[in-house]
Amino acid sequence: MKFVVGGQIEKEKIAGCIRQLAGDKATSVIIMNDIEAAMAMKSGEADYYFGACNTGGGGALAIAIALMGYDCCATIGMPGKILSDDEIIAHVTAGKKAFGFTGQDIDIVMPVIIEAIVFQATGNSQ
Repeated sequence: MKFVVGGQIEKEKIAGCIRQLAGDKATSVIIMNDIEAAMAMKSGEADYYFGACNTGGGGALAIAIALMGYDCCATIGMPGKILSDDEIIAHVTAGKKAFGFTGQDIDIVMPVIIEAIVFQATGNSQ
């Protein structure tokens, strides 16, 4: 699976989490600006987009929503609210490909998202 990291903050941390959590399932993890990352998704060069900002949706997902459409994107965490594990898994299962959250939520949401993606792709967890 090919991952791109866009958004406005914590790009290195997000990329590191993807590499650690997805292991060899991540064939590519590339940090880009949010326009490049969303374009890579739209063109099929990448499978999943991750972004963080201070609100979880604005700078994290605005360009992804504009280029890919709202139906492909999910805000997973915002100040004061993180979706439950079941809600996060439901977004992955529903086919969402772009995920936004706040920088302080990375350690909470990334394991759930990546586990769900890996499970969906392989039929089993790591």
